[in-house]
Amino acid sequence: MSEKQIATLAGGCFWCLEAVYEQMRGVDKVVSGYIAGDKPNPSYEEVCSGISGHAEAVQITFDPDQVSYGELLAVFFTIHDPTTLNRQGNDKGTQYRSAIYYHTEDQRADAAELMVELKKQHVFTDPMVTELVAASIFYPAEDYHQHYYANHPAQGYCQFVVAPKLAKFKEHFASKMK
Repeated sequence: MSEKQIATLAGGCFWCLEAVYEQMRGVDKVVSGYIAGDKPNPSYEEVCSGISGHAEAVQITFDPDQVSYGELLAVFFTIHDPTTLNRQGNDKGTQYRSAIYYHTEDQRADAAELMVELKKQHVFTDPMVTELVAASIFYPAEDYHQHYYANHPAQGYCQFVVAPKLAKFKEHFASKMK
């Protein structure tokens, strides 16, 4: 039995990524939070203002015997737009950047290889702007951000932004659902 692993991904609002990965088989835990900024323990307001430099991200604890890092990345590149710099839909700012924060050299190599393959296959019309960066300190977001979609599925943002990403995941990765 393999030891649990950690993946850290940023692809716009963390509520979207969290909602999807919480539904994925092999994922034990998803924590919404902040990474790659300058201020220790930033607040949501500081991150949203752009002054902290952090990205909204999710930290995923997964069982590599049930889901591979590559499968997590395949979902990542399907449910968000890796071609828009500092933006996902109407969410604009550096906190919404597309980034893969690798924890090991194997994760870096796997992500780099997949990104080259996606480019080679012309999966996206525009160039990918996803950053590939070594993971730094991850700060969990405030409690009210955790499991946001699960707790507020009828909220407007959840209906119009999160739900379509969850539907896209279900359409393309039904066999990977819990």
